Amino acid sequence: MIETLAAPRRARGDDPSASALLAAIKERKAAEDRAAADQLDLAARWADLHPPESIHSAASFTVPGCEHEEPIAGDGCPLVAEFCVAELGAVLGMSTTAAKRLIGHALELRHRLPRLWAQVQAGRVPPWRARSVAEATIHATPALTREAAGWVDAQVAAVAGRIGPAQLDRLVAETIKRYELAAPDPAADPEDGYLAVDPRHATIDTQDVHYAGTMRLEAELDLADALDLDRALAHGAATLAALGSAETLDARRAKALGDLARTQTALELHTRGSTTTRADDGLPVAREVVLHAHFAATATNDADGTTHTLFGATGRLEEGQRLVMLDQVKAWCGDTRTKVTIKPVIDLTAELTSPGYDIPDRIREQVALRDVTCVFPWCSRPARGCDIDHVIPYAADADAEGRPQPGPTATSNLAALCRRHHRLKTHSAWRYTITGPGRFEWTSPHGHRFRRGPSGSTALDDPPPVPLPRRP
Repeated sequence: MIETLAAPRRARGDDPSASALLAAIKERKAAEDRAAADQLDLAARWADLHPPESIHSAASFTVPGCEHEEPIAGDGCPLVAEFCVAELGAVLGMSTTAAKRLIGHALELRHRLPRLWAQVQAGRVPPWRARSVAEATIHATPALTREAAGWVDAQVAAVAGRIGPAQLDRLVAETIKRYELAAPDPAADPEDGYLAVDPRHATIDTQDVHYAGTMRLEAELDLADALDLDRALAHGAATLAALGSAETLDARRAKALGDLARTQTALELHTRGSTTTRADDGLPVAREVVLHAHFAATATNDADGTTHTLFGATGRLEEGQRLVMLDQVKAWCGDTRTKVTIKPVIDLTAELTSPGYDIPDRIREQVALRDVTCVFPWCSRPARGCDIDHVIPYAADADAEGRPQPGPTATSNLAALCRRHHRLKTHSAWRYTITGPGRFEWTSPHGHRFRRGPSGSTALDDPPPVPLPRRP
């Protein structure tokens, strides 16, 4: 079998030649760039159809929480009605955040980088290169004025967009200096500038997790604090060695730092007078850090009929959507300062109800576990940080009027929505229905339909096409 796969394919009469393949892929790349340029143009025109004025249904009052104008590009670009972004993203099969970035790049190029925009539309600069420049000018710190962005545009257009990330960063930095956009830096004074800046910090990069399950910590401390911490870590490492730890000194110092975080002797200053600040061993109780780990489990039976549960070696940690090892969880739970809470298993298919509008913790937990993320098409915000929405709105006056509650607080009428899409559902023409446990169908203001379920988002049948308006 391996020999068969490794053998060169026989030449056939219908096989294209190498030259034809190169010509075909070059043609496809040109078509891809043309389509991407058209997409930028259409995204800008979509924004033109939704100026901030389009969000006001009445000029006499403003509804709290209703739509507001959304600046998504630099100074000099038009504002865009916020809720139009979600529909564009859904139709393109991308998140609202990605659609916002697309519209922002299109407006930035058309209004603040016109030379580069013209080159993109003429096919002389690939759209992805132009978008990288737009991203840099939109998010420059401090913000670039329209004149400063124009200078960047002139420099980049002169080289037909052939500029790398490092060169682009240097160009933006030079622009900020040329146009004197940066505020005076008192720390730059060679004599006493250090008096104007406090370098102390303690930073943990929670987004960069090593495969071994570790994170990087960087800190700059007051001299006395640093020496005290060094002595505490040395003492903790020596204590662990005396207790039989065979780990390296660095590993023991790192573990001692974790022990300091769990004991938190300074916490007593904030909880003095409370009778629950100390554990049975006399040490202050640690602040609670809750981790939600999910592992696949299978049941096995011994010959004598005893049932055992076997967990997979790897699982998923909800916090940051990271992989976690079962051995790591066992080690965390085995620490003497770790409080382990066993919660009852929640049946995700059970119908849980509550008589009022407020959502009890048990129902909230069930919905978060069922939906995993916000249920708007292509949204990936974790459900545990989302609002829990009544799909059919709860009627507060139903009981007083003696009629059935149309939107009960029940599992079958609840869904996880991030705050942005919760507002979208409440204050725009977007609508959705529940088609099954954890399954939803959405309809956009222009009739596009989408299905969202455990396996992700899917576009359904589109409304009848309408003629595209001519380009102005």
